[in-house]
Amino acid sequence: MEGIGISVMEHLLLSQRESPAATGQFTRLLTELIFSAKIIAREVKKAGLVDILGLTGDINVQGEQVRKLDDFANRVLIYRMQRCGVLCAMASEENADIIEVPEDMPRGSYLLVFDPLDGSANIDVNVNIGTIFSIYRKVSEGDTVRLSDFLRTGLEQVAAGYFLYGPSTMLVYSTGDGVSGFTLDPSVGEFLLSHPKIVMPERGKTYSVNEANEMYWDERTKKTVAFFKSNQNERGKPYRARYIGALVADFHRNLLEGGIFMYPADKKDPAKPRGKLRILCEAFPLAFLAEQAGGAATDGAMRILEIQAKTLHERVPLFIGSKADVETATRLMRQI
Repeated sequence: MEGIGISVMEHLLLSQRESPAATGQFTRLLTELIFSAKIIAREVKKAGLVDILGLTGDINVQGEQVRKLDDFANRVLIYRMQRCGVLCAMASEENADIIEVPEDMPRGSYLLVFDPLDGSANIDVNVNIGTIFSIYRKVSEGDTVRLSDFLRTGLEQVAAGYFLYGPSTMLVYSTGDGVSGFTLDPSVGEFLLSHPKIVMPERGKTYSVNEANEMYWDERTKKTVAFFKSNQNERGKPYRARYIGALVADFHRNLLEGGIFMYPADKKDPAKPRGKLRILCEAFPLAFLAEQAGGAATDGAMRILEIQAKTLHERVPLFIGSKADVETATRLMRQI
C-alpha cells in the first residue's frame, strides 16, 4: 500500500533465506540493538534540556575524557545487550576489557563490538553523531570467551552497521548481501526502509581529512592529500573539502554521495603511531559496509578487512570511500 514502508524487521525476514546470518538469534540481537538506539536517540534529542551534556570527569581506556552522553550510551548498550540472550560477550571502545554476559543470564553464540557514541566531541555543539557496531560468532570451544574470539580479521564479521543521530535517526547495516538504510519514523516508532541497496559511486566529489594535522604527516601523506586538493573529480571539477569531525557522519555522506575519508597516521602523539581510529569498533565495521556498497578501505597499504587484529583497542590509519579514490590514495601512499 502506498505510503507504508517496509520495517527493518520485515526486511530482515524477507531476506532471511538468502542471508545465513539472519537467524532467529540474529533477529533478536538486531531487535535489541534497535531498541537501545531508540533510547539513545531520545536522549540525544533532549541534550541541552537535561543534564547530559559536558564531561563526567572520568578518563576512558583511550586516555580521553568521557562525556556524559557517551557514558549513557555505553551503559544502555551494555545493559540491554547483556540481557538479550544471544550474546556471550561484548567489547566497547569505552571499556578496557571484554564485557562478558553474566553466568546467571542466558547466553548465545554472538559477539558484539561497538563504539557507543562516535563523534562524541561534537555532542555539545549539536553535530551529527552515531553508534557503530560489528557482530561476530564465537569460534573458541567451551563456555569461556577468549580474547582470541575478538582478535580476528574484518572478513569474519557476520554483520556490521551504524545508527546515525542527526536531523533524522538512521540505521545503516549489512549482513554481507549489500547495504540498506532505514530511517526512524517517529510517528510510528519504526525504522522504515529508505535507502535500499546502497551503491557508493565509483569516484566521488569530496575528500575528508583533518588538515590541521598536516604538520605531523610524513611526505607520502602530504602528497596524497595534495593530490585530492589539486586534481579533478569525475565531473572535471576540483575535489571539495568536507570534514565534519565525526567518522560516522563523514562516512555516511561519502557512502551516499561518493568521496574519500582519510585519517592517516601522524606524529602528533607518540603513543598512537599507527593512527587514531580503532580497528575493531570503527575501521572493520565501516570497511565492511564500504565494500558491500562497492567501495574500498585500506590502511594506506593493505586492505582493512584482511588485517589481523592484535589487541582489543588497536589503532589503524584509514582510507575509506569510493573505490577509485581509495585505490588512488593507496597507490600514492605506497610510493617511497
